Amino acid sequence: MSGHSKWSQIKHCKALTDKKRGQLFSKASKLISLAAKKGINPETNLELKNAIEKARALNMPNDNIQRAISRVADKSPQLEELSIEAIGPGNIALKIKAVTDSHNRTIGEIKKILGDNSSKVVPPDSISWMLNQPAPALDKSTQNQVDKLFNDLNEQDDVEDIISNLQKKI
Repeated sequence: MSGHSKWSQIKHCKALTDKKRGQLFSKASKLISLAAKKGINPETNLELKNAIEKARALNMPNDNIQRAISRVADKSPQLEELSIEAIGPGNIALKIKAVTDSHNRTIGEIKKILGDNSSKVVPPDSISWMLNQPAPALDKSTQNQVDKLFNDLNEQDDVEDIISNLQKKI
């Protein structure tokens, strides 16, 4: 039975779980900081109150929530919201929303992810009309490319939301 340590298996699973949890906390923290720009009192700032509720739903510690709010009060790096439009595999339309403290870094990282996944950035508002129309049915290999693209975008810490014209399989 050498080499079959139960702790070793648990350690690897815990590392993956902790990484995903950290990414969720990071995204929630950015949303809180962005909402706190409009006021640091959750009673008067509904957007901040909603962001805090989402963070608590993820079991984010109160210290992390307070740190995200105080980041705005301390005037640390300013966060901004980005909206990037792209065409993906199978000509699906994508609208990627991100919250970042470094506009250029985030744009560069998203462009690299898109390029690595047979996708490209398009000018703003050039695919808005496509988002209202369902995408043509995708073959299996194209569907695999789309799934990989979505996974890679979700791994990027600054990406908050991805909207597409791709219909979900029921």
